[in-house]
Amino acid sequence: MNYKHLFLEALESIKSNKLRVFLTSAIISIGISSLVGILTSIDGIKSSVSDSFSDLGSNIYTIESERNNRGRSSGLRKKNQPPIRYRQAKEFTKKYEGQGTPTISTGVTGTAELKYKSETTNPNVFIEAGDENFILVENIILQNGRNFTKIENESGIFVTLIGSKIKSALFKNNEDPINKYITARGNKFRVIGILEEKGSSFGGGGDNRIIIPIETARKLRPTSNYDITVKIEDVSLIENDMDYSTNLFKILRKDPIGGALSFEIKKNESLDSELDEIEGYLKYGGFTIGFITLIGASIGLMNIMLVSVSERTREIGLRKSIGATPKLIRNQFLIESILICQFGGIGGVLFGLIFGNVVTYLIGGSFIVPWLWVFLGIFISTIVGMGSGYIPARKASKLDPIESLRFE
Repeated sequence: MNYKHLFLEALESIKSNKLRVFLTSAIISIGISSLVGILTSIDGIKSSVSDSFSDLGSNIYTIESERNNRGRSSGLRKKNQPPIRYRQAKEFTKKYEGQGTPTISTGVTGTAELKYKSETTNPNVFIEAGDENFILVENIILQNGRNFTKIENESGIFVTLIGSKIKSALFKNNEDPINKYITARGNKFRVIGILEEKGSSFGGGGDNRIIIPIETARKLRPTSNYDITVKIEDVSLIENDMDYSTNLFKILRKDPIGGALSFEIKKNESLDSELDEIEGYLKYGGFTIGFITLIGASIGLMNIMLVSVSERTREIGLRKSIGATPKLIRNQFLIESILICQFGGIGGVLFGLIFGNVVTYLIGGSFIVPWLWVFLGIFISTIVGMGSGYIPARKASKLDPIESLRFE
């Protein structure tokens, strides 16, 4: 008897116990679907979040000086890093010939009060200043209006981009803020753009902020410290570009050769690292849930196979009496067990893909097929079938043919 006949015999045995097989496959299907579904939804969520918040991605690095460098931290004196002056930052952007786009920015104040006609905001508005490349590098999207131009920045024109909370606080009854004048720190600014809503979890004031040209900010209040941010389109070039910028800025800062840097250069990896950490925890949870469910399913399957061995004792004795070897008997029961698990595994993969992609769709992601998790689900169901069927199959293969034929 070859394996084709064993396979057909296994199918016939499964057909004769449809309800029992269905219930066992259903339990296995639930375990596999929870595993594949959770892992699929995690991949979809990560992809969607990475796309939505690419402005916090790893294609950006910042050159800045250490803040509060006169104190002590954890008993160690902090680095001596003088503030980055505007002249140094401006010189960097002029001489930079790397692979990205640089921008200069600084915070003006976090306690500004804005006015428009009779409306006034709370004195907690964040005023941020940047050059004409600032919103491009920071991936800030305009809901309406336009960005300020290079000429407006260099001329120090009093124009501004406002956040969504500023719009709702000052402009009532759906009044269009574009080309209206608001007052900040005793100066009138013409609104030329409205920032897309981001939410309060974002740094720099979130939606409760305005952005003004950096030359305009210098007229309001000379700032002692500036940041330089560089955005690289090809993330694979970021390390080389950071080395280039480090060497260039060392020259501009007149840092001694072989000495410590007088500035910090940091790659923004916060989103990727946090998502990877969260993804790891969620995947551990998904594996745990699926594993516990599959343990219960495997115990149920083993019980069913042991009952099947008892019910078919006479059949086993008859087959052995006409020449079936213990190996063939064992393989037949193993194939039955694996087939039952495969039915459950395939169903579980399909349900898991549907569940995972529904979750992904609800958060704005696109349809994905995680082939790794699909093959993993099928592989695990095969392992469960082999593990659950081995003891019953071994028991069946060791039955004495004479005693089996006498079994009632």
